[in-house]
This record gives sequence, structure tokens and C-alpha cells, in this order.
Amino acid sequence: METLLVRLKAFDPRRGHVLRRYTYAGIKFHEERGWYRVARDVGDYLRTVHESAEAEYSPLAFDVCTEEEARALDTREETESKVRRAAVDDLKVSVARPDAVVTVDVAEPRTAPGPQGTPTAPGAPKPDDPKARREK
Repeated sequence: METLLVRLKAFDPRRGHVLRRYTYAGIKFHEERGWYRVARDVGDYLRTVHESAEAEYSPLAFDVCTEEEARALDTREETESKVRRAAVDDLKVSVARPDAVVTVDVAEPRTAPGPQGTPTAPGAPKPDDPKARREK
């Protein structure tokens, strides 16, 4: 009997993957359980199942693979999910640029609030400054 490996795609509402469980032919598929080995005819049907039955353009709900494809997919996802690099990883040297702008050079100094509690912008005239008053 020829078999395929199937799993519900990981829950990700941004991408339209919202199913967490699905039942077909007496088999309950749970997203958190991962891969299920099923008969080829069941796998062929699950390959056509969409996240929403009413919307034909919704994303497909299942990953359906052979064993080799499933191993490759797991390996790729594992490397993609590795966020931090370890000290023993082969890291490229980050070269400093001596003429580059430093964050301290760019940052504006914070100003204290004005007399009525309104903040004053750097370079703006003070409320009690005679130059700021208009002559009528």
C-alpha cells in the first residue's frame, strides 16, 4: 500500500492558515500533532482541501508530501526558525566604517516643557522672548 505524509499547515492567520483540526474519513488531523501517514487516495483528497470551503481562492490547508519531501521540508523549517546565531557558527566579520555617522551625532537633545506645559521645539522662540512678540 502506497502512503503519503500529510499535516495541517501551521496556524498563521496573517497568511490565511486558520484551521487547527480537520476530520476526513474518520481521521482527525490536529495541527499541533504534525505529520500523519495516510493512504495515497486520502492524501490526494487532502491535497485539494482549502482553508475555507466557501472561498476557492483561500490557501490550501494541508502539506502533502512523500517521506523524502517531508524530511527536506522539516529541515528547511528548522533552519529558518533558528533566529539567533551561536558563537560557534561560521560568522562573517562586521567591518566598522570610521567615517560613518554615529547614533549620538544624529539624536536631537530633549527639551524641557514650556511654562504652560507645552513642549518647546529646539530652535523655536521662547514664549517670553521679545523677538517672538508681534507688533501691531
